[in-house]
Amino acid sequence: MVDRWMGTNQWRTHAAPGHPTRTARTRSKPPRAARLYAVSTPKPLDPPAGTVTPGPWESGSRSGSVGRRDADQQESVQANRSWWDGEADEYYLAHGGFLGDADFVWGPEGLREADARLLGDVSGARALEIGAGAAQCSRWLAGRDARVVASDLSLAMLRQGRELNAGVSDPRLRVPLLQCDGLALPFGAECFDVVFTAYGVVPFVADSAGVMTEASRVLRRGGRLVFSTTHPLRWAMPDDPGEGGLRVTQSYFDRTPYVEQDATGRATYVEHHRTIGDRVREIAAAGLRVLDVVEPEWPEWNTQTWGGWSPLRGQLVPGTAIFVAEKPA
Repeated sequence: MVDRWMGTNQWRTHAAPGHPTRTARTRSKPPRAARLYAVSTPKPLDPPAGTVTPGPWESGSRSGSVGRRDADQQESVQANRSWWDGEADEYYLAHGGFLGDADFVWGPEGLREADARLLGDVSGARALEIGAGAAQCSRWLAGRDARVVASDLSLAMLRQGRELNAGVSDPRLRVPLLQCDGLALPFGAECFDVVFTAYGVVPFVADSAGVMTEASRVLRRGGRLVFSTTHPLRWAMPDDPGEGGLRVTQSYFDRTPYVEQDATGRATYVEHHRTIGDRVREIAAAGLRVLDVVEPEWPEWNTQTWGGWSPLRGQLVPGTAIFVAEKPA
Protein backbone atom coordinates (compact mmCIF):
# COMPACT_ATOMS: atom_id res chain seq x y z
CA MET A 1 0.00 0.00 0.00
CA VAL A 2 -0.77 -1.65 -0.46
CA ASP A 3 0.96 0.38 1.66
CA ARG A 4 -1.19 2.07 2.73
CA TRP A 5 0.02 3.98 4.83
CA MET A 6 -2.15 1.45 6.24
CA GLY A 7 -3.55 -1.02 4.09
CA THR A 8 -2.48 -2.11 0.97
CA ASN A 9 -0.56 1.38 3.45
CA GLN A 10 5.49 2.65 4.13
CA TRP A 11 8.53 4.62 3.93
CA ARG A 12 11.97 4.01 2.54
CA THR A 13 14.94 5.59 0.89
CA HIS A 14 13.73 5.18 -2.68
CA ALA A 15 9.99 5.52 -2.26
CA ALA A 16 7.34 6.27 -4.78
CA PRO A 17 6.86 10.00 -5.13
CA GLY A 18 5.59 10.99 -1.75
CA HIS A 19 4.08 7.79 -0.48
CA PRO A 20 3.98 7.92 3.33
CA THR A 21 3.41 4.25 3.77
CA ARG A 22 6.79 3.66 2.14
CA THR A 23 9.10 5.91 4.06
CA ALA A 24 10.31 4.96 7.53
CA ARG A 25 11.61 1.50 6.79
CA THR A 26 15.32 2.21 6.78
CA ARG A 27 15.57 2.25 10.56
CA SER A 28 18.17 -0.37 11.56
CA LYS A 29 17.72 -2.05 8.17
CA PRO A 30 19.45 -1.55 4.83
CA PRO A 31 17.43 0.55 2.37
CA ARG A 32 14.82 -1.59 0.70
CA ALA A 33 16.10 -0.50 -2.68
CA ALA A 34 19.31 -2.40 -1.91
CA ARG A 35 17.51 -5.62 -1.07
CA LEU A 36 14.21 -5.46 -2.93
CA TYR A 37 15.19 -7.72 -5.76
CA ALA A 38 16.76 -10.38 -3.57
CA VAL A 39 13.35 -11.10 -2.02
CA SER A 40 11.52 -14.10 -3.39
CA THR A 41 8.17 -13.08 -4.88
CA PRO A 42 5.47 -14.80 -6.92
CA LYS A 43 5.77 -16.91 -10.03
CA PRO A 44 7.54 -15.14 -12.86
CA LEU A 45 5.37 -13.21 -15.29
CA ASP A 46 6.15 -12.29 -18.85
CA PRO A 47 8.27 -9.13 -18.86
CA PRO A 48 6.10 -6.07 -19.51
CA ALA A 49 6.48 -4.10 -22.66
CA GLY A 50 8.41 -0.86 -22.50
CA THR A 51 11.33 0.26 -20.41
CA VAL A 52 11.65 2.23 -17.22
CA THR A 53 12.78 5.81 -17.45
CA PRO A 54 14.21 6.73 -14.03
CA GLY A 55 12.86 9.86 -12.37
CA PRO A 56 15.05 12.42 -10.62
CA TRP A 57 14.59 10.86 -7.17
CA GLU A 58 15.01 7.24 -8.24
CA SER A 59 17.90 4.89 -8.81
CA GLY A 60 18.37 1.38 -9.99
CA SER A 61 20.22 -1.56 -8.44
CA ARG A 62 22.39 -4.37 -9.79
CA SER A 63 19.40 -6.65 -10.34
CA GLY A 64 16.50 -4.28 -10.82
CA SER A 65 15.42 -0.74 -11.49
CA VAL A 66 12.89 1.89 -10.51
CA GLY A 67 11.32 4.60 -12.60
CA ARG A 68 8.30 5.59 -14.64
CA ARG A 69 6.58 3.47 -17.29
CA ASP A 70 3.13 2.20 -18.19
CA ALA A 71 1.61 -0.52 -15.99
CA ASP A 72 -1.90 -1.82 -16.53
CA GLN A 73 -4.44 -2.96 -13.97
CA GLN A 74 -3.43 -6.63 -13.95
CA GLU A 75 0.27 -5.91 -13.59
CA SER A 76 -0.37 -3.37 -10.83
CA VAL A 77 -2.57 -5.70 -8.81
CA GLN A 78 -0.20 -8.66 -9.12
CA ALA A 79 2.83 -6.61 -8.12
CA ASN A 80 1.22 -4.82 -5.20
CA ARG A 81 -0.52 -7.84 -3.77
CA SER A 82 2.80 -9.71 -3.67
CA TRP A 83 4.65 -6.70 -2.28
CA TRP A 84 2.22 -6.22 0.60
CA ASP A 85 2.12 -9.94 1.35
CA GLY A 86 5.89 -9.84 1.73
CA GLU A 87 5.92 -6.67 3.84
CA ALA A 88 3.02 -7.22 6.23
CA ASP A 89 4.97 -8.30 9.32
CA GLU A 90 7.73 -5.70 8.95
CA TYR A 91 5.18 -3.02 8.24
CA TYR A 92 3.37 -3.63 11.49
CA LEU A 93 6.62 -3.77 13.47
CA ALA A 94 7.75 -0.46 11.97
CA HIS A 95 4.46 1.43 12.11
CA GLY A 96 2.23 -0.26 14.65
CA GLY A 97 3.21 2.13 17.40
CA PHE A 98 2.19 5.20 15.41
CA LEU A 99 -0.96 3.69 13.96
CA GLY A 100 -2.19 1.96 17.11
CA ASP A 101 -4.15 -1.27 17.03
CA ALA A 102 -7.54 0.44 17.18
CA ASP A 103 -6.92 4.01 16.06
CA PHE A 104 -7.79 5.89 12.87
CA VAL A 105 -4.97 7.97 11.34
CA TRP A 106 -5.55 9.59 7.96
CA GLY A 107 -1.89 10.17 7.08
CA PRO A 108 1.65 10.94 8.27
CA GLU A 109 0.64 14.39 9.49
CA GLY A 110 -1.15 12.57 12.30
CA LEU A 111 -4.70 13.77 11.60
CA ARG A 112 -7.08 11.41 13.39
CA GLU A 113 -10.69 10.72 12.59
CA ALA A 114 -11.52 11.35 16.24
CA ASP A 115 -10.67 15.01 15.56
CA ALA A 116 -11.55 15.38 11.87
CA ARG A 117 -14.91 13.52 11.91
CA LEU A 118 -14.88 13.25 8.13
CA LEU A 119 -17.03 10.11 8.19
CA GLY A 120 -19.81 11.83 10.13
CA ASP A 121 -21.73 10.05 12.88
CA VAL A 122 -20.71 6.39 12.65
CA SER A 123 -22.74 4.98 15.55
CA GLY A 124 -24.89 2.20 14.11
CA ALA A 125 -23.57 2.83 10.58
CA ARG A 126 -22.72 -0.01 8.22
CA ALA A 127 -19.15 0.70 7.11
CA LEU A 128 -16.71 -0.89 4.67
CA GLU A 129 -12.97 -0.29 4.76
CA ILE A 130 -11.11 -1.08 1.55
CA GLY A 131 -7.34 -1.44 1.66
CA ALA A 132 -7.69 -1.99 5.41
CA GLY A 133 -4.33 -3.58 6.11
CA ALA A 134 -4.50 -4.86 9.70
CA ALA A 135 -7.87 -3.12 10.15
CA GLN A 136 -6.79 -0.52 12.71
CA CYS A 137 -9.24 2.05 11.35
CA SER A 138 -12.08 -0.44 11.25
CA ARG A 139 -11.39 -1.41 14.83
CA TRP A 140 -11.66 2.25 15.84
CA LEU A 141 -15.06 2.51 14.16
CA ALA A 142 -16.25 -0.71 15.77
CA GLY A 143 -15.41 0.79 19.15
CA ARG A 144 -17.89 3.53 18.31
CA ASP A 145 -20.64 1.04 17.54
CA ALA A 146 -20.29 1.01 13.75
CA ARG A 147 -20.99 -2.30 12.02
CA VAL A 148 -17.83 -2.52 9.97
CA VAL A 149 -16.17 -4.94 7.55
CA ALA A 150 -12.42 -4.60 6.88
CA SER A 151 -11.23 -5.74 3.46
CA ASP A 152 -7.84 -5.94 1.77
CA LEU A 153 -6.30 -7.69 -1.21
CA SER A 154 -3.28 -8.83 0.82
CA LEU A 155 -3.89 -12.01 2.77
CA ALA A 156 -0.79 -11.42 4.90
CA MET A 157 -2.08 -8.00 5.98
CA LEU A 158 -5.39 -9.58 6.96
CA ARG A 159 -3.57 -12.26 8.94
CA GLN A 160 -1.94 -9.46 10.91
CA GLY A 161 -5.41 -8.08 11.46
CA ARG A 162 -6.59 -11.45 12.73
CA GLU A 163 -3.77 -11.48 15.27
CA LEU A 164 -4.80 -8.03 16.46
CA ASN A 165 -8.42 -9.18 16.68
CA ALA A 166 -7.35 -12.05 18.90
CA GLY A 167 -5.52 -9.71 21.27
CA VAL A 168 -8.29 -7.21 22.00
CA SER A 169 -10.29 -7.38 25.20
CA ASP A 170 -13.37 -5.62 23.83
CA PRO A 171 -15.27 -8.14 21.65
CA ARG A 172 -16.67 -5.29 19.55
CA LEU A 173 -13.19 -4.71 18.14
CA ARG A 174 -12.92 -8.19 16.60
CA VAL A 175 -13.93 -6.92 13.21
CA PRO A 176 -14.81 -9.19 10.27
CA LEU A 177 -11.94 -9.48 7.79
CA LEU A 178 -12.44 -10.09 4.09
CA GLN A 179 -9.96 -10.65 1.27
CA CYS A 180 -11.21 -8.99 -1.89
CA ASP A 181 -10.33 -6.59 -4.69
CA GLY A 182 -11.52 -3.00 -4.25
CA LEU A 183 -12.61 -3.10 -7.90
CA ALA A 184 -14.84 -6.15 -7.37
CA LEU A 185 -16.54 -5.87 -4.00
CA PRO A 186 -18.59 -8.98 -3.12
CA PHE A 187 -21.58 -7.02 -1.85
CA GLY A 188 -24.95 -6.06 -3.21
CA ALA A 189 -25.96 -2.56 -4.18
CA GLU A 190 -26.57 0.15 -1.58
CA CYS A 191 -25.66 -1.85 1.52
CA PHE A 192 -23.18 0.47 3.28
CA ASP A 193 -23.49 3.90 4.85
CA VAL A 194 -19.75 4.57 4.65
CA VAL A 195 -16.89 3.34 2.43
CA PHE A 196 -13.43 4.56 3.37
CA THR A 197 -9.70 3.98 3.14
CA ALA A 198 -6.61 5.66 4.58
CA TYR A 199 -3.95 5.45 1.85
CA GLY A 200 -5.33 2.15 0.61
CA VAL A 201 -6.27 0.87 -2.86
CA VAL A 202 -6.56 4.20 -4.74
CA PRO A 203 -2.88 4.82 -5.63
CA PHE A 204 -2.16 1.13 -6.21
CA VAL A 205 -4.54 0.47 -9.10
CA ALA A 206 -4.52 1.63 -12.70
CA ASP A 207 -8.30 1.93 -12.71
CA SER A 208 -8.92 4.25 -9.78
CA ALA A 209 -12.07 5.51 -11.50
CA GLY A 210 -13.37 1.96 -11.20
CA VAL A 211 -12.72 2.06 -7.45
CA MET A 212 -14.95 5.13 -7.17
CA THR A 213 -17.67 3.47 -9.26
CA GLU A 214 -17.60 0.30 -7.18
CA ALA A 215 -17.68 2.25 -3.92
CA SER A 216 -20.66 4.22 -5.23
CA ARG A 217 -22.45 1.02 -6.15
CA VAL A 218 -22.33 -0.39 -2.61
CA LEU A 219 -23.12 2.94 -0.93
CA ARG A 220 -26.69 3.72 0.06
CA ARG A 221 -28.08 7.08 -0.98
CA GLY A 222 -26.81 9.72 1.39
CA GLY A 223 -23.77 7.56 2.22
CA ARG A 224 -20.15 8.75 2.18
CA LEU A 225 -16.95 7.75 0.43
CA VAL A 226 -13.85 9.14 2.14
CA PHE A 227 -10.28 8.32 1.11
CA SER A 228 -6.83 9.73 1.73
CA THR A 229 -3.90 9.48 -0.62
CA THR A 230 -0.61 11.19 -1.39
CA HIS A 231 -1.27 14.80 -2.32
CA PRO A 232 -0.89 14.96 -6.11
CA LEU A 233 1.47 17.94 -5.85
CA ARG A 234 4.11 15.68 -4.26
CA TRP A 235 4.51 13.77 -7.52
CA ALA A 236 6.19 16.83 -9.05
CA MET A 237 8.83 16.95 -6.31
CA PRO A 238 11.74 14.76 -5.19
CA ASP A 239 10.91 12.46 -2.28
CA ASP A 240 13.31 14.34 -0.03
CA PRO A 241 12.41 15.55 3.49
CA GLY A 242 14.89 18.45 3.25
CA GLU A 243 15.03 21.56 1.12
CA GLY A 244 15.63 19.44 -1.97
CA GLY A 245 12.08 18.17 -1.60
CA LEU A 246 10.70 21.68 -2.06
CA ARG A 247 11.80 21.88 -5.71
CA VAL A 248 9.54 21.06 -8.65
CA THR A 249 11.59 18.76 -10.86
CA GLN A 250 9.03 17.18 -13.17
CA SER A 251 5.58 17.79 -14.55
CA TYR A 252 2.63 17.57 -12.19
CA PHE A 253 0.64 16.47 -15.23
CA ASP A 254 2.83 13.42 -15.98
CA ARG A 255 0.55 10.53 -15.06
CA THR A 256 3.05 7.82 -15.95
CA PRO A 257 3.07 5.23 -13.11
CA TYR A 258 5.99 4.75 -10.74
CA VAL A 259 7.28 1.18 -11.12
CA GLU A 260 9.83 -0.97 -9.33
CA GLN A 261 10.82 -4.00 -11.36
CA ASP A 262 13.19 -6.91 -11.15
CA ALA A 263 15.94 -7.80 -13.61
CA THR A 264 13.45 -9.53 -15.93
CA GLY A 265 11.29 -6.41 -16.17
CA ARG A 266 8.55 -7.84 -13.98
CA ALA A 267 6.94 -5.18 -11.80
CA THR A 268 7.33 -5.73 -8.06
CA TYR A 269 5.61 -2.54 -6.93
CA VAL A 270 3.47 0.05 -8.74
CA GLU A 271 1.87 3.38 -7.86
CA HIS A 272 -0.36 5.55 -10.02
CA HIS A 273 -0.63 9.35 -10.08
CA ARG A 274 -3.72 11.44 -10.71
CA THR A 275 -4.11 15.20 -10.48
CA ILE A 276 -6.61 16.86 -8.15
CA GLY A 277 -8.85 17.48 -11.14
CA ASP A 278 -8.61 13.82 -12.18
CA ARG A 279 -9.76 12.71 -8.73
CA VAL A 280 -12.70 15.11 -8.71
CA ARG A 281 -13.79 13.96 -12.17
CA GLU A 282 -13.50 10.28 -11.17
CA ILE A 283 -15.68 10.92 -8.14
CA ALA A 284 -18.26 12.85 -10.17
CA ALA A 285 -18.33 10.20 -12.92
CA ALA A 286 -19.20 7.62 -10.24
CA GLY A 287 -22.34 9.57 -9.39
CA LEU A 288 -20.94 11.06 -6.19
CA ARG A 289 -20.78 14.66 -5.03
CA VAL A 290 -17.57 16.12 -3.60
CA LEU A 291 -18.19 17.64 -0.18
CA ASP A 292 -14.62 18.53 0.77
CA VAL A 293 -10.97 18.09 -0.09
CA VAL A 294 -8.95 18.21 3.13
CA GLU A 295 -5.24 19.04 3.02
CA PRO A 296 -3.99 18.42 6.58
CA GLU A 297 -1.49 20.94 7.88
CA TRP A 298 1.59 19.65 9.67
CA PRO A 299 1.00 20.11 13.42
CA GLU A 300 3.64 21.52 15.77
CA TRP A 301 3.57 18.42 17.97
CA ASN A 302 4.63 16.13 15.11
CA THR A 303 8.43 16.28 14.92
CA GLN A 304 8.87 12.99 13.05
CA THR A 305 10.48 12.70 9.64
CA TRP A 306 9.00 9.84 7.66
CA GLY A 307 10.92 9.44 4.44
CA GLY A 308 9.75 12.36 2.31
CA TRP A 309 7.35 13.56 5.00
CA SER A 310 8.87 16.04 7.41
CA PRO A 311 7.99 19.14 9.45
CA LEU A 312 9.95 21.28 6.97
CA ARG A 313 7.99 20.18 3.94
CA GLY A 314 4.71 19.74 5.78
CA GLN A 315 4.68 23.34 6.95
CA LEU A 316 5.06 24.61 3.38
CA VAL A 317 3.32 22.16 1.01
CA PRO A 318 0.59 19.57 1.60
CA GLY A 319 1.53 15.91 1.69
CA THR A 320 -1.89 14.29 2.00
CA ALA A 321 -5.21 14.89 0.29
CA ILE A 322 -8.42 13.53 1.80
CA PHE A 323 -11.46 13.44 -0.49
CA VAL A 324 -14.89 13.47 1.09
CA ALA A 325 -17.78 12.55 -1.19
CA GLU A 326 -21.46 11.73 -0.81
CA LYS A 327 -23.95 9.73 -2.85
CA PRO A 328 -26.90 12.05 -3.47
CA ALA A 329 -30.10 11.07 -1.69
